[in-house]
Amino acid sequence: MKKILPYIKNKYVITIIGLAVWVIFFDKNDLKTQLELRQKVKQLGKERDYFSQEITVINTEIKELTTNPKTLEKFAREKYLMKRDNEDIFVIVEEKKP
Repeated sequence: MKKILPYIKNKYVITIIGLAVWVIFFDKNDLKTQLELRQKVKQLGKERDYFSQEITVINTEIKELTTNPKTLEKFAREKYLMKRDNEDIFVIVEEKKP
């Protein structure tokens, strides 16, 4: 305690400690805010990766649909339940078990 006492009385040390406490706890860019922002940046990065992956999948589907007529017919039948004039469509829905 006797070794620390002279440093505590020094006005520069007090100023630096006060400034550090102010920046860490009371400033608008305090430590808590910085941690929250860093977490949000990570979350947005994950979302960006997910959506860029989805864009590549959709682009490949679009390319396949525009080049292959059989794929286009399959897509129309599955997604929009389209049918030919002489066909009947039966939609089977599986019940989920609790």
